[in-house]
Amino acid sequence: MAILFFYVSHFLLPLKIAYLAIMKKVINYKNAPTPIGPYSQAILKNDTLYASGQIAINPLTNELVLDSITKETTQVMENIKSVLKAANMDFTNLVKCSIFLSNMDYFDEINKIYASYFTDLPPARETVAVLGLPKNVNVEISFIAVM
Repeated sequence: MAILFFYVSHFLLPLKIAYLAIMKKVINYKNAPTPIGPYSQAILKNDTLYASGQIAINPLTNELVLDSITKETTQVMENIKSVLKAANMDFTNLVKCSIFLSNMDYFDEINKIYASYFTDLPPARETVAVLGLPKNVNVEISFIAVM
């Protein structure tokens, strides 16, 4: 019995870990903002990319871009582009976006910038106003993309 346990724990466990590593890949990209907490920029599982919410942090300066809602939204979309690129994807791979706003009054301006990143067939989406967002930003967008 002890020999069987030794075999399972020392030979099969590394195989299980290797299998799980293949099934789930952490995506971190130097041209996207470093996460501000204990999370990954995105997780690639099989052919699906699950991305954390992107806010308007300029990855080159690590500073927030809050000059205007237009510039803030553009930076968020550029950060999304960088995460997609790290997974060998682009905006055509997006299937779902969730947009969180600090105020619904920003909806029209954000929508114009957001729409400019899609040539056709935009992803499914919801937009909600929330009480607060990380670092007191005005917009955060999370997404799911499929290869």
